[in-house]
Amino acid sequence: MLESRIMNDATTSAAVRRTTVTARRSSLDTLEAEARRRGVALTAVLAEAIDEKASALHAARRPHLGIARSTDGRSAAEVTAQPIAQPPS
Repeated sequence: MLESRIMNDATTSAAVRRTTVTARRSSLDTLEAEARRRGVALTAVLAEAIDEKASALHAARRPHLGIARSTDGRSAAEVTAQPIAQPPS
């Protein structure tokens, strides 16, 4: 995992939302062990993992710039539209 980014300042905590997470026991056990190793709360490790996943999804869907000409009359939006994320398998 990347270095810890524990949220502790007023500007960051204003953007935090509480939620319930359902995950495999083995995954939670791994994250709990990591939290104990670092001496931080499990919520800090979970927040970090969520931030990392969200950043990866955001980076994967960054717009790609290209120049092209349509010969069939379709707009660029029709030709280049991509889904936000892959459907679950």
